[in-house]
Amino acid sequence: MDGKNGGSGNNSGRGRAALIVGVLLVAALASVLLACVAGSVGVPVAELASGLAEILRGQPESLPAVLLELRLARALAAFATGASLALAGVMMQTLLRNPLADPYVLGVSSGASVGALAAMLLAGATWMVDAGAFCGAAAISLLLYLLARRDLRNGQAEGRAPLILLTGVILAAGCGALVTLMLSLAPDTSLRGMVFWLMGDLSGAQTAWLPWLVLLVVLAISLRQGRPINLLALHDDAAATLGVRVGALRKSLFVCATLLTASAVTSAGSIGFVGLIVPHGCRFAFGADHRVLLPVAMLAGGIFLVLADTLARTLLAPQQLPVGAVTALIGVPVFLLQLHQLHRK
Repeated sequence: MDGKNGGSGNNSGRGRAALIVGVLLVAALASVLLACVAGSVGVPVAELASGLAEILRGQPESLPAVLLELRLARALAAFATGASLALAGVMMQTLLRNPLADPYVLGVSSGASVGALAAMLLAGATWMVDAGAFCGAAAISLLLYLLARRDLRNGQAEGRAPLILLTGVILAAGCGALVTLMLSLAPDTSLRGMVFWLMGDLSGAQTAWLPWLVLLVVLAISLRQGRPINLLALHDDAAATLGVRVGALRKSLFVCATLLTASAVTSAGSIGFVGLIVPHGCRFAFGADHRVLLPVAMLAGGIFLVLADTLARTLLAPQQLPVGAVTALIGVPVFLLQLHQLHRK
């Protein structure tokens, strides 16, 4: 009898998770369609089908088709970036056992900023800026791993996570000093682009396969480790007792989170608060089971950034705002509200 009740409970839980994911998938599609039709020049909904048909044929000639192609590429880039940041946020909050941790807290974003701004300062092409951002993020990630490898290896010891956090904060501070130095040396012709990159900007985003590949591979890996991640979030000793290889799992979370953050920063610059407020809000709304939280946070992060970027494009159209400023304006009050609710709870 208990087995039957347990089975029905599991089926009910899976059904609820499937319903939540399904609703968010529909919401994600709706947000992308909204981003395609909204702008200083609107695209009628009735012309979406014909515009998509022209794009699929590779011959976008009409004005709606051209606008749709540009906006669709930007919306897909925004979704991949937001989803990557939110998924990285869940992993960082689990790794550091802190529900208010942010994926940028380990300095990966700061390292990417140094690489990207160095390429801009040298008047590099767009691909050089992207390459510089990725190399900077990879360099900081490698340095952080070398400095914190003992803390990541020894999952049994309590108090290790704050040391990793402190190491990341110090590296971020050093990168921030380099960024300030480059901004002070930059010519006026490069300064605006550098500042926009630092604030997060999707105006030049293109449809790229690499961010989507990183996102989907990391999601598949993390979903297979959903139960061990749940145990790790509770206590290292309890997880180890139940057969979880804590050290290996912590390293896996670290590598996946840094890859996601580096991919997101390379695509869209430094965009804050997505990896902080989205996972925390999803945890409040849907619970702390990572088998549900991981895909839900990914979808919610993508939706949030697509809507924020649409707002950045349309709020003062035809002038465009940096999407990082919009996410900060939304994120600050939401974060304070979440912090207040956490304190009351």
